[in-house]
Amino acid sequence: MSEIFTQLLNDVHQCTLCHNFLALGANPVVQISPSAKVLIAGQAPGLKVHQSGIPFDDKSGERLRAWLGVDAATFYNDKFFAILPMAFCYPGKGNAGDLPPSVECARQWREKILQQLSQIELIIAIGSYAQNWHLAKSKMPTLTETVKHWQQYYINSTPAIIPIPHPSPRNNIWLKRNPWFETEVIPILQAHIKSLHRPV
Repeated sequence: MSEIFTQLLNDVHQCTLCHNFLALGANPVVQISPSAKVLIAGQAPGLKVHQSGIPFDDKSGERLRAWLGVDAATFYNDKFFAILPMAFCYPGKGNAGDLPPSVECARQWREKILQQLSQIELIIAIGSYAQNWHLAKSKMPTLTETVKHWQQYYINSTPAIIPIPHPSPRNNIWLKRNPWFETEVIPILQAHIKSLHRPV
């Protein structure tokens, strides 16, 4: 691990950029390594993750690991999975779920970190905030349309990108209305993960 990356990671963990605007203060939660092959681009840590300091240490994480077809040991192997939300700290509670991720976080850190993740072969863009960043102008008007056109991003992007909905239990209704996601997209996602994961 290079000195540049080590210093960058230390700076991220010590970041207090948004501290005064966060209900519970700053507590950056990321999982990154220069050798990671898969980037999980999420939204922001939830309350439980803020408390534990472990990414996706909640019901959303359980569903996400099931979608990926991996166990916890594989998921928390930073040499395989990089977990980089759009904002690194819990944004606080809103009227309908958590507040949006702070835009200042991505402006300050995202590009710097992505430049260090040169081995990424697959990006999993979770939810509209991550899709706005990673798909930019090619993103469709709605999340549902974006996910429906997943093959377009998967085939035409380097690294490959697969947009998916957030695995939160709050999305159970969306999943019931869009059963094609779990029958069509998840098998391809799992197969790609399996092809990249070669246990030592």
